[in-house]
Amino acid sequence: MDPSGSSGKPRPVPAGSTLYKNIGTLHTLNSTLSEIKDGAIFVKGNVIQWVGKTKDLPAEFSTADDVIRLENRVVIPGMVNTHHHMVQSLTRCVAQDSKLFGWLTSLYPAWGNLSGYDVYIATKLAMAELILTGCTTTSDHLYIYPNDVKLEDCIKASREIGMRFHPTRGAMTLGQSKGGLPPDNVCEEEDAALATMKQLIEDFHDNSKYSMLRMGLAPCSPFTVDNSLMIAAAKLARQYEGVRLHTHLAENQEDIDFSIKTYGCRPGKYITDVGWDASDVWFAHCCMLDDAEMKQFHDNGIGIAHCPSSNLRLASGIAPVRTLLDTGVNVGLGVDGSASNDCGHLLAEARLAMLLQRHTGNAQGMTIAEAFDVAVKGGARNLGRDDIGEIASGYAADFVAWRTDTIGFSGGRIDEAAALLLCGPSVGFVDLSVINGEAVVKDGKFTTIDLTELVKAHNACSARICSFLGPNWKTGSEPAV
Repeated sequence: MDPSGSSGKPRPVPAGSTLYKNIGTLHTLNSTLSEIKDGAIFVKGNVIQWVGKTKDLPAEFSTADDVIRLENRVVIPGMVNTHHHMVQSLTRCVAQDSKLFGWLTSLYPAWGNLSGYDVYIATKLAMAELILTGCTTTSDHLYIYPNDVKLEDCIKASREIGMRFHPTRGAMTLGQSKGGLPPDNVCEEEDAALATMKQLIEDFHDNSKYSMLRMGLAPCSPFTVDNSLMIAAAKLARQYEGVRLHTHLAENQEDIDFSIKTYGCRPGKYITDVGWDASDVWFAHCCMLDDAEMKQFHDNGIGIAHCPSSNLRLASGIAPVRTLLDTGVNVGLGVDGSASNDCGHLLAEARLAMLLQRHTGNAQGMTIAEAFDVAVKGGARNLGRDDIGEIASGYAADFVAWRTDTIGFSGGRIDEAAALLLCGPSVGFVDLSVINGEAVVKDGKFTTIDLTELVKAHNACSARICSFLGPNWKTGSEPAV
């Protein structure tokens, strides 16, 4: 494991062509192609050139540099994760019975001791978990920068494992001495944070088609930053094409109460006041939006990253996804941090999102088709992408496959695509993951990393970081505000 902290080099675009054929079930999420039995995908470099039935392969696509047969597989476009704190994979199972503010207060002492190497290892492991559960594109919200930690540590991990990445440079500037939640020692000065944000955009943001890395800016939350940083970050992002804005909003009642006490308003007016009421913004959680705010989100093209497992784990509530979708608000998925969800299983997240919207007695509270749309295309829209999210000609070669001749699918092969969601985590990890044309996972094993060594390194980092937790780490600490 390289502890250097440099950002590494971008992975080269694969040369040549690959034909994936005899696909048992190909669920394209393309409105014209729909679902194809005995399907085929022809890829040249990092772009899909042709999709259809294997028997209908045109002569020009019937041969390739590499041919991979995928009988007994179900293939879908790679899912898109739009909210995560990957560094939190080091601190799972902490503050097990706390709500948001108490949970955060319990964890700040450990996170304040992070090193750049810890962040690099944590990010790589979190990405491995996402990839194995069907995700090919992810954002990450790193908002804490103690010691030698830099966002480049995350970028290096993404390039080594081969994941399409939308890192967001976060920051906390409102410490306890200023009325915020986090201790002062994990906060930054606003000018320094903004200067770093600008440099990261200049160094890494790539807005070209099929880009593997696009930057975003993400001041942490209304209870950890000043209004001035929110305003300045929005102005900075909008100087560049394709740099989007992200933060937490209306996560639970504590969040709402803090906003009213500190800013004298609910979230809808708050985001208007700071200039975040626009279509280049997506917010995480939004469990507590009222009807007027949901309409505001639709009218202004604002997206939401729905994080069902985290919201339940922290007793935050259930986001009104059915109402949001009916209002016309774009909804994608987020696994959230692996310390509030405790796993990064994006397929399980999609299943839970679907089931939660049926809790009121409406069996169509979220359909299978809607769940796939949220997990894949909703996430792509949150990130401003029109080149991922479908298996169709001209789209990036990002798709994943599960074996269907396994115990998890047994008895459910009448509808193999639906079985992915209805049978849930029992279907296991992916057998194949193609990202930007590269088979990052093949025959169920990573081709880009040594997973056994990564887990070993990750556990060592976790043990060190967790040694800084307080005596009440299991039950949780009382919040500071």
